[in-house]
Amino acid sequence: MLMKKQNRKLRVAVIGTGYLGKFHAEKYAGMKDVDLVGVVDIQKAQAEEVARKVNTKAYCDYREILGKVDAVSVVVPTPGHFTISRFFLENDVDVLIEKPMTLTLAEADELIEYSEKRGLIIQVGHLERFNPAVVALREKNIIKRPLFIESHRLSIYQERGTDVSVVLDLMIHDIDIILNFVRSEVKNIHAAGAAVITPHVDIANARLEFENGCVANVTASRISIKNERKIRLFQRDAYISVDFARREITIINQGDGPKEGLIPGMQIKQLNFEQRDALEDELNAFVGAVRQREVPAVTGQMGREALKIALNIMDQIHSSTSRLLGS
Repeated sequence: MLMKKQNRKLRVAVIGTGYLGKFHAEKYAGMKDVDLVGVVDIQKAQAEEVARKVNTKAYCDYREILGKVDAVSVVVPTPGHFTISRFFLENDVDVLIEKPMTLTLAEADELIEYSEKRGLIIQVGHLERFNPAVVALREKNIIKRPLFIESHRLSIYQERGTDVSVVLDLMIHDIDIILNFVRSEVKNIHAAGAAVITPHVDIANARLEFENGCVANVTASRISIKNERKIRLFQRDAYISVDFARREITIINQGDGPKEGLIPGMQIKQLNFEQRDALEDELNAFVGAVRQREVPAVTGQMGREALKIALNIMDQIHSSTSRLLGS
């Protein structure tokens, strides 16, 4: 990788100061080894408001900060991810790109190829990788070889995120987590969904069949009457349930459980994981990767693989909807 002098504070900027971008700016502003040199947004008043809050400069054109930064967070709407990220990579600036990485696989491939040639870092903002529950499952080596996975990510309707389908907005989180747990190629995908109140798909379900035999049933909705983020994993001799909202992990496995228990002969163990700031952990990981020139926690290739599955799901839904409506 390219060697960069890191004797000074890391110079960072945030491109996009919407709902998530302003939080990126706040987290960077609080890091002692980081110099938040600016925030950028085409909405001048919005950029200036965020800049005032975090004591930095506001810009309306991302090209204005060239030469002033070592790394950037790209937190603009998805259609802008490719052009902006490519600009900074072309100018030897490391990038954190919010999920979904790009709109197309061709765009993702171009960014990855360029970063690899230049020895630059791309980290993709799959925030749930830094969720304390996911971290606990990984660190405690709880997940061995899952055979069946079921995930539900349901959300009460919010205007934010509706510029893309629920597959790219919400489901892609679970796709990335599942790919990380299973570590096998996807063999078949069967998907269904519908656009209900927006022009894009608002509810979707996908069945992922992996080469190693694992099957994952993934559901996402942004038109639910409740918020729910759960994943259940079944493996030989164990069942693991994770409730992200309640910060609980339930493990049921073979042991000295009572014969007359809820599940005869099985012992039930419940873990409560700490409340942590996943975004702060994600940005700290990015800063660390840039400083140490290390492979980031969520690489561009990982972001691409999740995007590949998500786009396949969307294609299937669009095809089936067209047939159903006769268009």
